[in-house]
Amino acid sequence: MLITAPNLLRGGRGHGFLENVVTDPEFRDLGYGRAVVQAALSKAWADDCFHVLLQSGRADPRVHRFYESLGFEPGIRTAYVARRPT
Repeated sequence: MLITAPNLLRGGRGHGFLENVVTDPEFRDLGYGRAVVQAALSKAWADDCFHVLLQSGRADPRVHRFYESLGFEPGIRTAYVARRPT
């Protein structure tokens, strides 16, 4: 899911937020995930987003290599999560 939102900085250029990137295990390593992420990035750039943010809660290094191979750079930002009180 790609969400784009306006931003007050960077000359008003928006942010893209990429979330819920999931491929069924039966269809992994066939290029579907790569195609979907590339399409989302193309859409964000066409919408003049300054950058696209993506967070991953997965510890699997293959997941991180996948995102890095698509141009995502780790360590540029720090993410924080506030959980809804129970």
